[in-house]
Amino acid sequence: MNLLSKENKENQFLIGMLVSMFCWGLSWASGKVLSGYGETTSIAFFRLSITFVALLLILFFMKERMAVKINGWLPLVAASVFMTIYNYLFFEGLVHGKPGAGGVLVTTLNPIISYGIMLLVALRKPTKNEAIGLIIGVIAGAVLLKVWDNWNSILSSGNIYFVLATFTWAILSLFTSKSSRYGSPIAYSLWMYGSCSVLMFLITSLSSNMALLRAADTLFWMNMFFSAVITTSFATTFYFVATARLGAGKASSFIFLVPFSAALGSWVFLQEQPQIHTIIGGLLGIAAVYIINRKVNKEEFKSE
Repeated sequence: MNLLSKENKENQFLIGMLVSMFCWGLSWASGKVLSGYGETTSIAFFRLSITFVALLLILFFMKERMAVKINGWLPLVAASVFMTIYNYLFFEGLVHGKPGAGGVLVTTLNPIISYGIMLLVALRKPTKNEAIGLIIGVIAGAVLLKVWDNWNSILSSGNIYFVLATFTWAILSLFTSKSSRYGSPIAYSLWMYGSCSVLMFLITSLSSNMALLRAADTLFWMNMFFSAVITTSFATTFYFVATARLGAGKASSFIFLVPFSAALGSWVFLQEQPQIHTIIGGLLGIAAVYIINRKVNKEEFKSE
């Protein structure tokens, strides 16, 4: 009976992970809708602020400790700076570019670039399999960006923002990957998003915030709720909890669904037809992440 109960619970977590990853992917189409309502900084400010409030409520109902250890505040502030920059690049990229292509580009290359940076920080040479994964990742990035095309069109299409967002998230990951050392990962996220809200407020203006509120309609608030509460708060929180229950190896394998759901969501809701180079580049990127992840699960970094 206990065995059946345990299996049912694991199945529930697996289903929850599927839903969470699809929500992450669909947030690109949702973000595209939001990007047309006003200034990028104002949209990002409201998203970050609402996320902070939602996480506060989640922590309250989960009865989790909100405290972060003193030695965790410096990396938390650094993470907040990069998260603020990422949110700006995310929405600015969606203003100029396509959400499906951008979503596949960023979510495919993120883990590859993050792993490459971790190798540099650890001052460790990649193994043969790791090198193969990284090389395939570079090829995937070249295909996704269509480097054989006109460079001016690449830089003006919004891809430049997506590329910068990818590197920003990779650096951000260095600070957030050890968040559990300083307390609950959800509490860490709470204060990070709170700090991001303050930082974004400092670079936005009251007039642009008021203009956004005047322009906001039901469609805007539906997408803002999905982007800030469903995707960033609930889906991310569930990912943290599921990782603890299922293990990092099994949980990380669900990341492969994000590029697919980003392309699918933009196709279904925004009629953005997936292009052949996006599909090929995405598949190459997924193959690269698979090779790298398989190695990560077997051999931990020795820079601890």
